[in-house]
Amino acid sequence: MGHKKHLTKNSRGYRPFSYAPVPTPFTKFVRKCVIWQAWRWLVLNFKILRIVAFGHS
Repeated sequence: MGHKKHLTKNSRGYRPFSYAPVPTPFTKFVRKCVIWQAWRWLVLNFKILRIVAFGHS
């Protein structure tokens, strides 16, 4: 019983900074833009190819 009293005394409610941030309109656009996704896919594949071809160092 005493343990419950301790928890309720020191517990705090949710605060606004506890929630996830809301994406900006630009972020939403970039997430949906197929051209941007294709470009990032090419860049990522080029980086992987470079590592495989020339080694990790």
